[in-house]
Amino acid sequence: MRNADPWPIFWYFVIIACLFDTFYSLYSTHINAGFTNHFRTDAERRKASAIILTVPRILWLIMGFIVPFLYVYGDRSSMILAQTLIVFLLIICILILIPGIRESEDLKARFLRGYESTERSSYFKTMKSAFKQRNFVAALLVFMLLSLAGTLNTASGVYFMKDILRLPLYNAIFTGLATFIGFMLFVPFWSNTVKKIGHVKTMKLSLILIALVYLPALWMTTLLEAIIFAFLGGFIVGAFWITLGPITADVNDENTVTIGKHQEGTLAGIRTFFFRFALIFQAVIFTLVHIATGYNPDPQAKQTPLAILGIRIHMGLIPFILALLAFIIMMRWYDLEGEKKIAIKQKLKQMRL
Repeated sequence: MRNADPWPIFWYFVIIACLFDTFYSLYSTHINAGFTNHFRTDAERRKASAIILTVPRILWLIMGFIVPFLYVYGDRSSMILAQTLIVFLLIICILILIPGIRESEDLKARFLRGYESTERSSYFKTMKSAFKQRNFVAALLVFMLLSLAGTLNTASGVYFMKDILRLPLYNAIFTGLATFIGFMLFVPFWSNTVKKIGHVKTMKLSLILIALVYLPALWMTTLLEAIIFAFLGGFIVGAFWITLGPITADVNDENTVTIGKHQEGTLAGIRTFFFRFALIFQAVIFTLVHIATGYNPDPQAKQTPLAILGIRIHMGLIPFILALLAFIIMMRWYDLEGEKKIAIKQKLKQMRL
C-alpha cells in the first residue's frame, strides 16, 4: 500500500472535503442568520449564546468518549467504524431539526418592513457595504484568527499525542474531557462576568488569555501537563464563545441601521465564506511546517527533534501569535459599545426594525 498511487486518495479527500464544507456552510449560515433578529436584548443574547454553546458540547462529549477508543492510528477498519457512529449520531440530529425553528409574527414583520421598503441588494453589493463598516471588519478578522488558531491547535493534537507523547490516540479522551469540564464548569462564571462588565470587555480579556494558554504547547512533555492546560483552555475559551453571539448581533444591528433593512442571512454567508479560509490556511501551515522540519509521515516513525519542534510551533506558537493579533485588532478598532451602541438600539426602535 505504501507504493500505491496517492493521487486517487488525494482527490477523494479534496472532493469529500468540498462537499462536506458546502453542506456544513448551508447549515451554519441558516442557523446563525436568525440569531440577531430572534434575540433582541443583551440579556437574551447572553442567555442564548450560553445555551447554544452548552448543548452541542454534550453531544461532543459522547463522541469524544467513544470515538477515540474505536480509532487506531493507521487502521482503516477502525476509522470506518468510528465514522459510522458519527453518521448515526448526525442522523439523530437531523431528525431533531426537522420541525425547524419557530419565527414569531413580530419577527417576520420586522424583517418584511425593511425588505419591502428598500431595493434588493446583491451578495457582493452587501459585502461591499459591510466592509465599509470598521466594526464588521474588525469582528470578522478576530473570528477568523481565533478560528484558525483553534483549528491549528486542535488538529495538532493527533501529532502531539502520537509523536511527542508517543501514546495511543485514545488518551485524547482525557484532554478532551478536561477541556469539556473546564468549559462547562465556568459557563455560569463567564455569563455573570459578561453581565457585569459587558461582552466587549469580556471578549478582549478572553483573547489575551487564550493567547497565553496556547504557549504551554511549546514545552509540555507529559499527559498530566496536557490535561491541566486543556482544562485551563476550556475555562478560558468559554469566555470567547459566550461573547461571540452578542458581538455578532451588535455588528448586525449596526449594519441594519446603516442600510435600512435586515441582512443577517447575507452577513452570515459572508462570514462563512471568510471563515473557510481558516481551514485552507491551517492545511497550508501544516504543509509548510512539516516540509521545513522534515516530518516523517510514516505512522511508526520516530520524529527528529526538529520535526517535534515543528509540531510544537503549529500547535502553540502560531496559535499564540494569531490570538495576540486578534486581541490587538479588538482593542484598536472595535468600538461598538457604550453611547454608540445605545444610539443604534434607539435608531432600530425608531425604524421599527
